Amino acid sequence: MKAKKSILEHVYDHEEQWRDRVYLTQPTGGDKVEDYTWGQTLDQARRMAANLQSLGLEKGDRVAMLSKNCAHFFIAELAIWIGGFTTVAIFPTESAETIRYVLDHSGAKAIFIGKLDPTWKDQQKGVADSLHKVAFPLAPKTDFPKWDEIVGKTEPLKGRILRDPDDLAMLIYTSGSTGRPKGVMHTFGRISVASEGIVRGVEITENERVLSYLPLAHVFERAYIEAATLVGGGHVFFAEALDTFVKDLNRAKPTLFLSVPRLWLKFQQGVFVKMPPGRLDFLLSIPIVKGIIGKKILTGLGLEHVRLAGSGSAPIPAELIAWYRRLGLNLMEGYAMTEDFAYSHLSKPGFSKVGYVGVPHEGVEVKISEEGEILIKSPGTMTGYYNAPDLTKEAFTEDKFFKTGDRGERTSEGLLKITGRVKELFKTAKGKYVAPAPIENRLNEHPLLELSCVSGVGEPAAFAYVVLGEEIRKKLTDAAKPDIEKQLGQLLDKVNGEVSGYEQMQFLVIAKEPWTIENGFLTPTMKIKRTKIEESIKAKIPGWFEAKKKVIWE
Repeated sequence: MKAKKSILEHVYDHEEQWRDRVYLTQPTGGDKVEDYTWGQTLDQARRMAANLQSLGLEKGDRVAMLSKNCAHFFIAELAIWIGGFTTVAIFPTESAETIRYVLDHSGAKAIFIGKLDPTWKDQQKGVADSLHKVAFPLAPKTDFPKWDEIVGKTEPLKGRILRDPDDLAMLIYTSGSTGRPKGVMHTFGRISVASEGIVRGVEITENERVLSYLPLAHVFERAYIEAATLVGGGHVFFAEALDTFVKDLNRAKPTLFLSVPRLWLKFQQGVFVKMPPGRLDFLLSIPIVKGIIGKKILTGLGLEHVRLAGSGSAPIPAELIAWYRRLGLNLMEGYAMTEDFAYSHLSKPGFSKVGYVGVPHEGVEVKISEEGEILIKSPGTMTGYYNAPDLTKEAFTEDKFFKTGDRGERTSEGLLKITGRVKELFKTAKGKYVAPAPIENRLNEHPLLELSCVSGVGEPAAFAYVVLGEEIRKKLTDAAKPDIEKQLGQLLDKVNGEVSGYEQMQFLVIAKEPWTIENGFLTPTMKIKRTKIEESIKAKIPGWFEAKKKVIWE
C-alpha cells in the first residue's frame, strides 16, 4: 500500500490552494492569539529550512525539538523536513538525564527550544553546548538565536522540495513506561500512507477544528492532529496552559477531539462535583430530559460541536465510554502504537462496540498468536529501532508482523478487544497468572478513583493500589474517610465477584500522594509506570497483608 502523495506534496498543495486560510492559532497570553495562514506557515518553514542548511548540517542529520505544543512545533517540523533533515521530538516534561540520553543516542546536531515550564532551568543541563540552538517565540528567556530574528533576515527556499519515501522523517522516542526510551524510525513513505489512511478513516476535511494539547512528542497527537491536518487540512488551535484549558477549548470549538483515558475520567469527575452520579443517572433515564442535560454538560466541557471524539494511548473503562455516549458524545476508542505511526485500529459507525477498540484501518493485517498476543502488519510500521538491530529483530515475527506485547481477542466482524499486556501478567503465590489491566479498568470506573495499579507478584493474593480522584482529595477529611472506606469496600466485593477466584484482590490501598508525571509514576501520556509504582511500595506489602483489612490508607 503506497501513499497517493507524500505528506510534503499535500502541504505544498495547501500552500497554493489555501494561502490565506488560517491553519494555526496560537494563544500568546491573556485573550491574545497569533494566527498563521498556510502561506505564512510555509514561508516561515522555508526560511528556517534555509537557516538550518546554512549551519553546515548534512542531509538526514537529526534536529531535535524540546517544546510543549505550539504553532512553531508544526512550522519547525516542516522546516526540518524541507531542509533535508530528520526530526527528534523530546517530551517537554523529561528530566535533564533523559534529554541528554535522547540527544546523544539520536546524534542530534541542532535543537529548537520552545514553550516550556519553569523546569527548563534544570532541563538545560541535558543540552550540550556544542548543539546549534534556536529559541521559539514562546521559549524561556535564553541567549540562543531567536526564531523571529532568523526568519526575518533569511531568504526562503523555493520550489516543491520533496523527500525520498525511504528518507527518515522522524525518530519518535517511546515514553519509557518499560525502561529507557527507544528511537522508533519512521520514513516519509510510511508516515504519508498512514496519514492519508487516518484522514480517510476519520473523514478529516479542511473545515475540521481541533485543539492540540496532548504531547506532540507522542505518536497519538503527532499522527492524528499534526500529520492528519498537514494532509487533510483543517484549523489547529493550541492550548495555552492548564488553567486556561476550558477557555482554549471554547475558542477552538473543536469538531474532532482526542484525549486519553485519564483526562476523560477527570472530565467526568468534574461533572460529578456539580451533579452527583445518582441524580445525573436518573435525569439521563428520562427521555424528554436526557438530550437537554447531555447538551448542557457537553457545552460546559466545551465539546458541544464535537462530531467525533477519540480515546487512545491506554485502555479506557467500557463504562466510561458508555457514559459519554449517553450524554450524546460520539466517543470512539482506537488502538495503535508508536511502532505503527498510530495506524492500526479505529472504531467507526457500524463497527463500534463498548469495550472494543474497533476494526483495522485500511491495509492493516491482524492476527492473534497461539499465546494470545496481537500481531500487526501496518503500512505505517516503523523501519526499526534506531541503533538497535537486535531489538528490531525481536520485535517482529518471521513473516514481518509486529509483536505488540498486548493480549487480545477478535470478533467475527474483526472488532478487537484488548485483554491485557503479555509482560504485565504476574503470578501470585497460588501459581496462577493474573492480567492486571482488565481489573484496573473495572476499578477505574468508580467515581471515587482516578487511577489504580493491580499487583501481587509472588504474594498470597492480588491487591490494588489506588489514587482517589482530585476533587475527592481536595475535600478529604477524617470524617469523610469511613464513607470512602465503605464505598471502596463495596467496590472490592463487586469487582471480585466479576473475576475468577485466583484474580480476586484481598484489599485496596489508598495512595497517600497522587501519581504524576513529575514524581515519575506516570509517563508523559499519563500511563502508569507499573514497575516504578511497585518498587515504591515493595517494603510495605507484608504489613498490608498482615493488617487483614479490606481498605487500607497508606
